[in-house]
Amino acid sequence: MPINELRAMEIFAKAVELGSLRKAAAAQAISPQAASQALSQLEQHLGVRLLHRTTRSIALTEEGQQLLEAAQPALAMLERALQRARTTKDEIAGPLHIAAPRSGFASVLWPVVDAFCRQYPEIQPDLHLDDQVSNWVLERADVGFRIGAPPEEGLIARRLFPVQLIVCASPAYLARHGIPQRLDDLSAHRCSVFRHPATGQVFPWFLKVNGEVVRRDLPPALSTNDVEVELRAVLDGQVIAQLSGISAVPHIRAGKIRPVLVQHVTDHMGVYLYYGSRRAQPARVRRFIDFAVEQLTDNPDFVLTDRELADPI
Repeated sequence: MPINELRAMEIFAKAVELGSLRKAAAAQAISPQAASQALSQLEQHLGVRLLHRTTRSIALTEEGQQLLEAAQPALAMLERALQRARTTKDEIAGPLHIAAPRSGFASVLWPVVDAFCRQYPEIQPDLHLDDQVSNWVLERADVGFRIGAPPEEGLIARRLFPVQLIVCASPAYLARHGIPQRLDDLSAHRCSVFRHPATGQVFPWFLKVNGEVVRRDLPPALSTNDVEVELRAVLDGQVIAQLSGISAVPHIRAGKIRPVLVQHVTDHMGVYLYYGSRRAQPARVRRFIDFAVEQLTDNPDFVLTDRELADPI
């Protein structure tokens, strides 16, 4: 039977400390027989006798004394490390690894991280922003965010709010080119398309038609793989574009851009928060999950209301 040297050394040291193998067994939450067997295996493994023991007492051999003196500092260091791990799991402090999309997500993520760090200043956020869908476990993420569909099975996912896809243009653009009333009118407009930053794939526009989401490919006057560039082109009156509510809603409410074709707005995608099992998670991770869910669930900052869509600015 393989020997667990570390476990046997702990039993040996505890027996010397307490003066009894039976007391050492109780302290280690094992039976006296298991403690005696572990000690015997250790002695056989080392080829020396460590303790003189009778039914009533134990005493160190010379070899046992030498081994204990050499091992005690390491055992004490291990115990301190284990105790530290038990303590720190309940502290709202330390590193917090977060995975999230790069494109256009900073306006969602950073206010939450900033507010959390102000409340818990010992937190050390480690933000990994990447538009490539990848294995969050390999990235050592404690919690992740995703735009689109829920993440793969094996993870717990919370849908925070819908992502509206809104066709938008600036007032100046609409004054020059007119307001499209039907989808077919878009063929006469300067449309922008978005390329996925990781794959280069051109996204079609997703539009709601008769209650169903349809894809529409448009000849681009502009194509870009950067959300901020596309938004800037819309604000500057260069193009009409389908923007996510995350990017568009603040500017719509400020009157800088206007939603058009609002009857075709879709919200089939969502923003999801995901994580592994909450069992054995450090308190800082559990607290951040609860904090982010509280801050972002049905957050109105990134979603137009039915009234706003019915009566666009």
